[in-house]
Amino acid sequence: QVQVVESGGGLVQAGGSLRLSCAASGRTFSSYAMSWFRQAPGEEREFVAGSSRSDLRYYADSVKGRFTISRDNAKNTVYLQLQMNSLKPEDTAVYYCAASYAFSRTQREYDYWGQGTQVTVSS
Repeated sequence: QVQVVESGGGLVQAGGSLRLSCAASGRTFSSYAMSWFRQAPGEEREFVAGSSRSDLRYYADSVKGRFTISRDNAKNTVYLQLQMNSLKPEDTAVYYCAASYAFSRTQREYDYWGQGTQVTVSS
C-alpha cells in the first residue's frame, strides 16, 4: 500500500539547521513530483519546496537560499530530503511531504500526503 513517511523534525535554536526526510513507496513515485509543505498554527498550509518529475527544483521566496530540496529515486521508494539552514522562528510549523503527478505549488493538486513532522525554532 501507499506509504509516505516523514522524519527528522525537532526543536532547534534560531540560526540552526535541521534535515527532514521523507520515504514514499507503494506507487511509482519516481514518476511523481514531490514537494514539502508546511502549516503553522492558525495558518493555511503553504508550499515550501518541490522537485518536479525531472528534478527541477522550486522554492518559496521565504526559504530560498536557506533550504535545499533533494530526491533519490531508489528502486521501489523515493527519498525526499529538505536541508534547512539558518532557521528562523517563523519557520516553526508542521512539515508535510506530498506527491503529485505534475508539479504544483497548490496543495489541492497533491494526491498523497505524509502525517507531518513538527519543526520548532526557538528565538
